[in-house]
Amino acid sequence: MKILVVDDDKDIVELMSIYITNEGYDVEKAYNGKEAITKLNTNPDIGLMILDIMMPQMDGLAVLREVRKDSQIPVLMLSAKTDDLDKIQGLIQGADDYVTKPFNPLEVMARVKSLLRRSQHDVRNEEPDQIEIGPLVIKKDSHEVMTSTGKPIQLTALEFGILYLLASHPNRVFSADEIFERVWQQESVVSAKTVMVHVSHLRDKIEEATNGEKVIQTVWGVGYKIETH
Repeated sequence: MKILVVDDDKDIVELMSIYITNEGYDVEKAYNGKEAITKLNTNPDIGLMILDIMMPQMDGLAVLREVRKDSQIPVLMLSAKTDDLDKIQGLIQGADDYVTKPFNPLEVMARVKSLLRRSQHDVRNEEPDQIEIGPLVIKKDSHEVMTSTGKPIQLTALEFGILYLLASHPNRVFSADEIFERVWQQESVVSAKTVMVHVSHLRDKIEEATNGEKVIQTVWGVGYKIETH
């Protein structure tokens, strides 16, 4: 499998390429947004993208919007910006995770491996293969979600992870920290906003497909749940 590194800073691309290669993955490189789109369209073996935000010709957010039209490939965003609004904007548009510069390459690789585990369906065997809850049918092995009438709902790997976690434990409330640690498979560090944005995006997709049905409930001050009646 290949990992695509997209950044106009060639030193960063080369640095991450060394770490990626050392972990046994192949690397594709792009130095602007347009080149990144071309690489994705011509390399079906690319399984994850590390994407800088600030780039010439086509910035990272524009690349992300284009990619999310027809692909749920995991995307880890890099940016020198530290403002929460920039982070939230990236997550809303479909990023799976976010790291600010300067960064530790080992941390980036830990997040990459976590995203790849999630996208490759690394869920526990004791969990049910298929869940039917409310208006949704959720299939573990294929990572498919559809309405009870058969309408597909396209989710990112992390959105699917959140939905599957809540649906496989109906009526249980999960805090943002619990969700982050289980789905991201990392120790929770200031995770509430990250989880909130992904849950919001997930809700929007479900409500659009189900004519406004409220599947995920917020328990204020505690967390999130899917309730069965």
